[in-house]
Amino acid sequence: MENLHYFGAAIGLGMIVIGAGLGISKFTAAAAESIARQPEAADKITGAVNLPLFLLEGVAILAEVFVLLIVLMK
Repeated sequence: MENLHYFGAAIGLGMIVIGAGLGISKFTAAAAESIARQPEAADKITGAVNLPLFLLEGVAILAEVFVLLIVLMK
C-alpha cells in the first residue's frame, strides 16, 4: 500500500502522453487537410497551427514535471 502513489503517477503519465498525442495528431491532421485543400495558404496555416502545438506540448511537459515532483517529494 505504501507504493500506491507510484502506480498513480504511472497511470497519470500514461494519460498525459496519450492526451498530448491525440491532441497533436488532431491538429496535425487538420493542418495537413487544410494545406491539401489550399496549397497557396500553406504558410498562413502552418503559422497558425504552430503556436497551439507548442502550447500543447508545453502543457504536457509541465504536467509530467508536476507528476514527477509529486512522486519525488512523497
